[in-house]
Amino acid sequence: MSCTNSPEAVKKLLENMQSDLRALSLECKKKFPPVKEAAESGIIKVKTIAARNTEILAALKENSSEVVQPFLMGCGTKEPKITQLCLAAIQRLMSHEVVSETAAGNIINMLWQLMENSLEELKLLQTVLVLLTTNTVVHDEALSKAIVLCFRLHFTKDNITNNTAAATVRQVVTVVFERMVAEDDRHRDIEPPVPIQGNSNRRSVSTLRPCAKDAYMLFQDLCQLVNADAPYWLVGMTEMTRTFGLELLESVLNDFPQVFLQHQEFSFLLKERVCPLVIKLFSPNIKFRQGSSTSSSPAPVEKPYFPICMRLLRVVSVLIKQFYSLLVTECEIFLSLLVKFLDSDKPQWLRAVAVESIHRLCVQPQLLRSFCQSYDMKQHSTKVFRDIVNALGSFIQSLFLVPPTGNPATANQAGNNNAGGPASAPANSGVVGVGGGVTLLPAFEYRGAWIPILTVTVQGSAKATYLEMLDKVEPPTIPEGYAMSVAFHCLLDLVRGITTMIEGELGEVEAEGPSVTEGASSQSSERRDEQAASDPMDQETAVSRAVWEEMVSACWCGLLAALSLLLDASTDEAATENILKAELTMAALCGRLGLVTSRDAFITAICKGSLPPHYALTVLNATTAATLSNKSYSIQGQSVMMISPSSESHQQVVAVGQPLAVQPQGTVMLTSKNIQCMRTLLNLAHCHGAVLGTSWQLVLATLQHLVWILGLKPSSGGALKPGRAVEGPSTVLTTAVMTDLPVISNILSRLFESSQYLDDVSLHHLINALCSLSLEAMDMAYGNNKEPSLFAVAKLLETGLVNMHRIEILWRPLTGHLLEVCQHPNSRMREWGAEALTSLIRAGLTFSHEPPLPQNQRLQLLLLNPLKEMSNINHPDIRLKQLECVLQILQSQGDSLGPGWPLVLGVMGAIRNDQGESLIRTAFQCLQLVVTDFLPTMPCSCLQIVVDVAGSFGLHNQELNISLTSIGLLWNISDYFFQRGETIEKELNKEEAAQQKQAEEKGVSLNRPFHPAPPFDCLWLCLYAKLGELCVDPRPAVRKSAGQTLFSTIGAHGTLLQHSTWHTVIWKVLFHLLDRVRESSTTADKEKIESGGGNILIHHSRDTAEKQWAETWVLTLAGVARIFNTRRYLLQPLGDFSRAWDVLLDHIQSAALSKNNEVSLAALKSFQEILQIVSPVRDSEKPEPPAVSVPVPVLLGNLSGPGLSRPFVRTDSIGEKLGRCGSETPVVTDELEDLKLWWAAWNTWHRTGSESTEPPSSVDELTFIPSQPFLTALVQIFPALYQHIKAGFSMADLQKLGVILHSAVSVPISSDASPFILPSYTEAVLTSLQEAVLTALDVLQKAICVGPENMQIMYPAIFDQLLAFVEFSCKPPQYGQLETKHIANAKYNQIQLFAPAEWVALNYVPFAERSLEVVVDLYQKTACHKAVVNEKVLQNIIKTLRVPLSLKYSCPSESTWKLAVASLLKVLSIGLPVARQHASSGKFDSMWPELASTLEDFLFTKSIPPDNLSIQEFQRNESIDVEVVQLISAEILPYANLIPKAFVGQMMTMLNKGSIHSQPCSFTEAEIDIRLREEFSKMCFETLLQFSFSNKVTTPQEGYISRMALSVLLKRSQDVLHRYIEDERLSGKCPLPRQQVTEIIFVLKAVSTLIDSLKKTQPENVDGNTWSQVIALYPTLVECITCSSSDVGSALKEALAPFKDFMQPPASRVQNGES
Repeated sequence: MSCTNSPEAVKKLLENMQSDLRALSLECKKKFPPVKEAAESGIIKVKTIAARNTEILAALKENSSEVVQPFLMGCGTKEPKITQLCLAAIQRLMSHEVVSETAAGNIINMLWQLMENSLEELKLLQTVLVLLTTNTVVHDEALSKAIVLCFRLHFTKDNITNNTAAATVRQVVTVVFERMVAEDDRHRDIEPPVPIQGNSNRRSVSTLRPCAKDAYMLFQDLCQLVNADAPYWLVGMTEMTRTFGLELLESVLNDFPQVFLQHQEFSFLLKERVCPLVIKLFSPNIKFRQGSSTSSSPAPVEKPYFPICMRLLRVVSVLIKQFYSLLVTECEIFLSLLVKFLDSDKPQWLRAVAVESIHRLCVQPQLLRSFCQSYDMKQHSTKVFRDIVNALGSFIQSLFLVPPTGNPATANQAGNNNAGGPASAPANSGVVGVGGGVTLLPAFEYRGAWIPILTVTVQGSAKATYLEMLDKVEPPTIPEGYAMSVAFHCLLDLVRGITTMIEGELGEVEAEGPSVTEGASSQSSERRDEQAASDPMDQETAVSRAVWEEMVSACWCGLLAALSLLLDASTDEAATENILKAELTMAALCGRLGLVTSRDAFITAICKGSLPPHYALTVLNATTAATLSNKSYSIQGQSVMMISPSSESHQQVVAVGQPLAVQPQGTVMLTSKNIQCMRTLLNLAHCHGAVLGTSWQLVLATLQHLVWILGLKPSSGGALKPGRAVEGPSTVLTTAVMTDLPVISNILSRLFESSQYLDDVSLHHLINALCSLSLEAMDMAYGNNKEPSLFAVAKLLETGLVNMHRIEILWRPLTGHLLEVCQHPNSRMREWGAEALTSLIRAGLTFSHEPPLPQNQRLQLLLLNPLKEMSNINHPDIRLKQLECVLQILQSQGDSLGPGWPLVLGVMGAIRNDQGESLIRTAFQCLQLVVTDFLPTMPCSCLQIVVDVAGSFGLHNQELNISLTSIGLLWNISDYFFQRGETIEKELNKEEAAQQKQAEEKGVSLNRPFHPAPPFDCLWLCLYAKLGELCVDPRPAVRKSAGQTLFSTIGAHGTLLQHSTWHTVIWKVLFHLLDRVRESSTTADKEKIESGGGNILIHHSRDTAEKQWAETWVLTLAGVARIFNTRRYLLQPLGDFSRAWDVLLDHIQSAALSKNNEVSLAALKSFQEILQIVSPVRDSEKPEPPAVSVPVPVLLGNLSGPGLSRPFVRTDSIGEKLGRCGSETPVVTDELEDLKLWWAAWNTWHRTGSESTEPPSSVDELTFIPSQPFLTALVQIFPALYQHIKAGFSMADLQKLGVILHSAVSVPISSDASPFILPSYTEAVLTSLQEAVLTALDVLQKAICVGPENMQIMYPAIFDQLLAFVEFSCKPPQYGQLETKHIANAKYNQIQLFAPAEWVALNYVPFAERSLEVVVDLYQKTACHKAVVNEKVLQNIIKTLRVPLSLKYSCPSESTWKLAVASLLKVLSIGLPVARQHASSGKFDSMWPELASTLEDFLFTKSIPPDNLSIQEFQRNESIDVEVVQLISAEILPYANLIPKAFVGQMMTMLNKGSIHSQPCSFTEAEIDIRLREEFSKMCFETLLQFSFSNKVTTPQEGYISRMALSVLLKRSQDVLHRYIEDERLSGKCPLPRQQVTEIIFVLKAVSTLIDSLKKTQPENVDGNTWSQVIALYPTLVECITCSSSDVGSALKEALAPFKDFMQPPASRVQNGES
């Protein structure tokens, strides 16, 4: 309004009006002058109004009649152009609401005229509409005239006009009623509306307000018109159609229900006019029967007319929906009519629209509830609600049973062809060809009838198709399946609506007072009524409950019948899903309301749907028989039978399996629909388990059969998983179902998980159902070993697991039943019984109960009890499960078992040796766990049991590994005892005291092993005794392991024992064990063992029992020795230590002399150990200097030897433990006693050494020859032993030692061991034995060195020993009569493995050479010692060296003679001065000739160098010869006066011999080149030269050496020159060999040097003879001038030059008196 009131709008309106009037006057200027005038006066009028009034619009409205007049006159002209202009102007005025009532009347009259003249019809309609919608000035006749005008225009010839008019009429009718509503709203505040009683009489119309009156008159006339009567108010109507009238009625009823509900006048109209009208109009439909012959009825029946009928149904729908409360009786009639229209003899279209109408009702549950209350619950009333449901059911059945008449072809085919199915239906019936393939539309199919399912509406909304066809006159053809689809949706919406509504209300009631409904559901209705009377709230609830129960009981039969049929016929997954959902919600609702029969009926239907057709399941058939079979429901006098399932269902088969029966016949097939039903069943049980009660039996039995057919097998925790078909190939699953199975099994599990939310009563229902199922399964499984059904057992387990929080209420029935299952003869059955039982026990123990288990021991023992009960079952598989359970309990709960320990340990100990490997293994695993993790948590009194159980497993002979591991456990136990010693000791002492007290009270003595020892020590002794038994077990591996463990334990933890207990350990445990082992070893069988059981190969070193016992002997001896070694400080104070020591040495000796290499070697190792060679203290653990408070560690005896064994200090980490040794302070052992022990050891060593190395007297196959490692070890013991006895070690002992060493080195090696011991021939390496021998001698000589004077007489003996070894280099030793091959010819490839008795002597060269080095070193230190000088050691050395030196190249090894030369040189360099010093004493006289012969033999050897000697080698060898000459020139010749003359002469002769090139003629030139020792000759020559003139002649003797040397030298030069000249002449043009040229040059130089020297010397020292020899050289030199060599020439020049001195005449010298 605001916009039309604004000044601008008003101004604009005035301008527009004036321009309109101007335009009108212009148009009418010529033809219609009056109009022109009126228009002009109108302009003035408008201007006047505008000028005079402030409220211009109001003024305009007052004068509107005059203002409008010119325009009305303009319309009167009937000129189209003018008319249009005027109508537009009038509309503008209307829209500004400036038209008064009078003016409006005038306008309408003017419009009427135009209408009658058929002018501007659309403009007219527009104008009317504007007039009526913009204001409310038009009333009564004017209004009715306007409405009639529109109606009249609706029936013109022009289609556009008709349609526009129809729309206008509808709008106008709406406007009329809207005015009334607005009027009511205005007056509501003034007088509140009076609610109408349905049966009130009509009041007069006069009481109505104006708008209401108009509406009343209009509605009344509409009814009149539809009834084909004359209208009262709409005067001037000429035509009317019934369809249009009905549409108008429907829209009013639908849009303005409040008008009829608030005004009695209107509600009266409804009752008195509308309902009778509807019933009257329905009559043709009711009477008509399709297909009945007309002749039977006298008057022809009026045929139903689709447009009317359809509109009537729409009206009825509105009436029922909006005015049910006013028209209860009428609605009953309408509903009964609707039901009738569904009959099969009505036309198809009629049935379709009827179903659509019913659908509209079905989506309004509150309405349905009202029906139920108003009709079904009243006596003598039609059961309308029941009838509707049953009618739908029979309608659906009729569609299946009667072929649709509209299509005769189908009928014939369906009749002729029983097979039915999509193929027999006509082409349009839903088989759509797609590229040659065939896809099926969703459809219902039943006994040949095939009905497609069409998508007709969204769930929950009734969107009709045919009720909306307002433009159709002829009945449409209804597509096949439409009616069925709508009816199907009706059912679904009905169920959904009812259940949602009731459950919602139930929920509210339960929320307000849950106790009431629970109580109520179980009481009978009479009781309930009594109870209800007491409390209005309860009364209300009771009333509601009665309604709910009535609704359900009214509809369930019909629903179930229809749904079951549809379920059977459905071929579409979605449809099936919806049907099942409906059945499920109904079952759940019945359950909640406590309607057992209907609940079970629905559940049975779902169960039947899950199983294959005609499946023999007694539970179902029994229940069904009671409730459903052969029961027919009367539906309006027709008898409807429950239809049994059709056998040939066209469902996809997804699984084939075996039925669950004692004797299964053939297989059964599951379709995808069965699986769908199964899922629904699962869903039902999962979501609504609390209301199932006794139906659990039904549900579970069905599930069990399905699970069986699908081949689901239980897995851990009771969940079912797809398993392999056990019965062979009978179970076939398609991929479709394979993907479904995990989902199904998951839902199955969730179903039982949800049992935790059930109350106790429901839970007991469930458990009882499962137990009875299980008993049936057990009965079926008796007497055959077929796969049993484990469904019930698995599900009992699952239920138990999820209800742990209240386990006590179901533990006894549950475990009692499962223990029965465990004893079942069928293995699968009992296996699952055990699985379930053990899983429950485990879960029970791990669950966090309130209060927790440790505080609730009664519950703990209750839970553990079934585990103990299982020990009474003899089936091994059950025992295995029992043990596995124990294992898992330990793993999860071990630390909180407390009082349950004896029970658990008892289960492990109950396993006997004959009970099979796997049982023993599992029991053992449990024990392992106990030992590794739970010893601290158990009472100490159980420790003894643990030791016994562990020991018993060691003796089980089923499985070696277990025995071995159990020994490991004993070690772990001992470790635990050690760590927790103090705690255990306290606890045991406390227990011991308690037991002692009890024993005293009873008057019996305590009986316990090792009694006098304290209880903790007894625990240890029990452990040692167990291990001792295992040490002599028949199985070698067990012995080995037990031995190692026993000794480790005693070694590691022995300090915990009381001092006195050690006596028991030594004599009762250790020596006892040694005796048994020695005995077994010496008597053991020597037969070869082929294999170690199965296919294990045995190494040759263990292939006889004897060898295996040998290993045990070794271990035991070593162990005992180690204990003696490490615990000596504990054992020595015991009193009989020396006796024990002797026993031990005796054992060592007998082992060392046994004919088994391994034992004998080990015995020596033990010997070494007790002698402290192997130090028991690792460096990292060297004892720290103790703190002041701790007693100082005591050195036992004088054990410190230089570097070889460290002082033996007590290595206890805890000083206080010293206090445990019995006496208060440790006893310092007497030195003498200690010495006695060591000499006992020396005697043992000597006996062992002598006996083992003594060469065999006769040689045969079995001669036992000690091995190298044995001998090595034997010799290695000596140094350490010697440290303890050196004070008393005499020459005789040294002699004994020498014999043993010599024999040991001489022992050969067996050929098969040689590759491992011998170095390859070319390596100069010592064997370890040889090393050891040298070490022993080294130790001795060092001891002598630092020892007292009287010990030095032993030096020569040591030299003798060593020199004897040196001789081995050229002459290996012999061992008895044994023939040995020498290494040189026994190369590896020649050692024949098939000659095992062949012995190989060692390569002694390296040994001899090393000995030689030792000799040289030792001699360097001791050359001056009296004993060494007296015993002619130097002479012996030279004598020994002469052998290799004279052999030279013939030595077995080249290194030998080279070393010999070097050694000789070294020894002489030291020895010669000593010899010269003692020259006068004559102690060395015999040495000189020896030395001369040795040098001679060496320098001019008889052995020929090998052919392959290289030049370099030769030259190196030559340089060695040169060194010898140098020695002669340095050490001998200068001291000729201290040396025998004969010896010096021998030396000079040798030099002369050496300085001449001895040239055998057989050499080729190249050989000569090498073979002549040029350097050597040169050296000899130089030496001669050197000694031929010495300036410092001090004694005549020296001069004699010079003269001798000169003479030799000159002779030598002369010879060389002569030979050279001779050769030169002979050689002609050929040059001479290089070395000859060199030689001549050298001689020439020597000559010149000699002459120089002679000149410088005092004349009196030069013999005249010498000069003449020099001058005699001259002619020879001159002859050389002709030689061709330039080198020789230059040397010759130098040689000749000095001769000029001889050219002076000698006489002149005399004359001048010059000298």
